[in-house]
Amino acid sequence: MRVLLSEGSGLTSRQVATRLGQLGHHVEILSSTPICLTRFTRHVRKVHRVPAFARQPLVWLEAAERIALARAIDVLFPTHEQVAALSARRASLNVATIAPAFDSLRRVQDKISAYRTLVEAGVPQPESLVLARLDELDRVTRFPVFVKRPISTASAGVRRASSPAELRAAASALGLGAGQVLVQQQANGPLAMVQAIVDDGRLVAHHANLRIREGVGGGAAIKESVALPGMPEHVEALARALSWHGPLSLDVIVTRDGPLAIDVNPRIVEPMNAYLSGVDLVGAALDLAQGRRPAEQPPGRAGVRSHQTLLAVLGAAQRCDSRRAVARELFSALAKRGDYAGSREELTPIAGDPLAAIPLVAAAAATMARPSLWRAFEAGAVGPYALTPEAWEQILAAAGDPPIGS
Repeated sequence: MRVLLSEGSGLTSRQVATRLGQLGHHVEILSSTPICLTRFTRHVRKVHRVPAFARQPLVWLEAAERIALARAIDVLFPTHEQVAALSARRASLNVATIAPAFDSLRRVQDKISAYRTLVEAGVPQPESLVLARLDELDRVTRFPVFVKRPISTASAGVRRASSPAELRAAASALGLGAGQVLVQQQANGPLAMVQAIVDDGRLVAHHANLRIREGVGGGAAIKESVALPGMPEHVEALARALSWHGPLSLDVIVTRDGPLAIDVNPRIVEPMNAYLSGVDLVGAALDLAQGRRPAEQPPGRAGVRSHQTLLAVLGAAQRCDSRRAVARELFSALAKRGDYAGSREELTPIAGDPLAAIPLVAAAAATMARPSLWRAFEAGAVGPYALTPEAWEQILAAAGDPPIGS
């Protein structure tokens, strides 16, 4: 099968490319930058330059469709925020894709809509408030809290506040008054990623992993698969409430009283820990794209540890601003020492794929020369696929829906 990935810059696209290559598929990628993470693997046959999605999502979509048609692509696989544009135009696309109905996606794409949808589905969340004006900030009486702009990607558009003064500054910076913000109590516990593939509301595959060590930008440098009691039922309730079709992912905080959902992603997210644990999210997603009904997969093994050395090295530079810290982290990962004992590389596996070493060698060399260069690598990873408020407004207009706040 000929598969075209919607973006080449992010972690998810790099992991999806690996799994597709293992399955024997022909993989090509779209990229708005000449250098992107996913081009450095033997599994990718061709890279196509396209306009930046964050600025012109509909222009990006037109270019993606032209390339898919010219290259006889079977599936345009959304690995990042491009799923929003693909969902909005799903009925008229000239290529198969893996995207939910737009009415369903809109209910979880922005953080305020997602909060309300989770409430309706009975999925536990931290205590939260939706605020529309600066004079409503007095309603927040307990700290610390997180202030969230409705549309943002990765950790952009989210700020932590531990006092009324910090809350006012964060809310003002994120546009409260001109639009709404979500204020959410901080939940205490480790972060877990919950991933699922849903076939018209039917849960066919699911997985969860804990973030054992934080990497650059809050990403997971080390993960471990885990069973979260009750979480599959919550995901299934959410999927049924949305009549969901396709991949669905949640970030949750695992508190002493159980998991609390803090974010929803209407797409696949970093699927390799799931695969190493026995759950093939990519294979199930491809079945959906081809109109097949995937067989239900049993839960994966708990306790399977995997890591992303690139994130770990950049994270050491971010935290410590120290060459020694970068070298120590790299040695621990390569030697499988400490938290890396028994772990497998999920982002850039080098065995049989020597091209995969290039991004890691470049990042290690750069940050050992100047640790502050971690910023250049992080900015280049998220910027090309971020969904900005302006891009979301364009997508809503194209779908014939009213803009946010109307």
